[in-house]
Amino acid sequence: MKTIKGPGIFLAQFAGDAAPFNNLKSICEWAAGLGFKGVQIPTWVSSFIDLQKAAESKTYADEIKGIVNAAGLEITELSTHLQGQLVAVHPAYNELFDGFAPEQHRGNPAARTEWAVNQLKYAAKASANLGLKAHATFSGALLWHTVYPWPQRPAGLVETGFKELAKRWLPILNEFDANGVDLCYEIHPGEDLHDGVSYERFLEATGNHARACLLYDPSHFVLQCLDYLEYIDIYHERIRMFHVKDAEFNPSGRSGVYGGYQGWIDRPGRFRSLGDGQVDFKAVFSKLTQYDFDGWAVMEWECCMKHPEDGAREGAPFIRDHIIRVTEKAFDDFAGTGANEALNRKILGL
Repeated sequence: MKTIKGPGIFLAQFAGDAAPFNNLKSICEWAAGLGFKGVQIPTWVSSFIDLQKAAESKTYADEIKGIVNAAGLEITELSTHLQGQLVAVHPAYNELFDGFAPEQHRGNPAARTEWAVNQLKYAAKASANLGLKAHATFSGALLWHTVYPWPQRPAGLVETGFKELAKRWLPILNEFDANGVDLCYEIHPGEDLHDGVSYERFLEATGNHARACLLYDPSHFVLQCLDYLEYIDIYHERIRMFHVKDAEFNPSGRSGVYGGYQGWIDRPGRFRSLGDGQVDFKAVFSKLTQYDFDGWAVMEWECCMKHPEDGAREGAPFIRDHIIRVTEKAFDDFAGTGANEALNRKILGL
């Protein structure tokens, strides 16, 4: 067994224009001061990293790594959640997702997709230059508007959708493979990869690509009423990343999983700061440790109530206290009597 690394923090929800959140050096010093040991860097935040430059220049990548290391931290992974979303966008969402792309590509879906694909390929090379072995992203979605089967989906629609999704991602997956990095999809509502079955459909469509891996975040499964512990049992061989994020689901006679178009504070399913929700993190950390998860426990702060800085301050010790330092010996070794083949045969009456 392996001891999970951490605590880490995903910087996306903390990036801003005011210090200490407006550049990589100061936000790393802030995170280190709270007790975090690693940072996951969102690559769309230009004040933190120039993704293309990190892909094309090992010297620049070393400079980024040096800034993080100088604060006493490590880079856990890079993230292209926003760019990955744009690899596959149904036209109904064009205007909503245009803001994820540079201004010059807005209103031009083909150019936007090309930009996103190139961003993912840069991410593969940048990750390799930084010595990272996993990367976080979203899958995007062509089928999400049909998630509820009304009107009835035409025969073959789902298969065609996943075939096209795989076609778009295979060149990216191959680029990650060439750079020795696992591409980890965060299984998330709004993505075509939003639960175990949809991930399996995608995996099959990619020919079970070795780099098509998973970012495990139990909060999204609480909101779907999916068994997030059995999910680890089923998919542990593909789980390469871990977002530690809490959530709660409290359905009523008025609203349930779909939320009634309500804002986050009024929805039955809500993201919460660590320890304020319903996720059984003791069981989650136990299962991941049992299955030799060889990665970081990274806090992703999203809460409809608590201030983010309070969530971060509480998050580092929360994760630290849940990490299981694995034992190097069995608890009952004190009662061992030694063994050899002759003794074993004798005990068996042979």
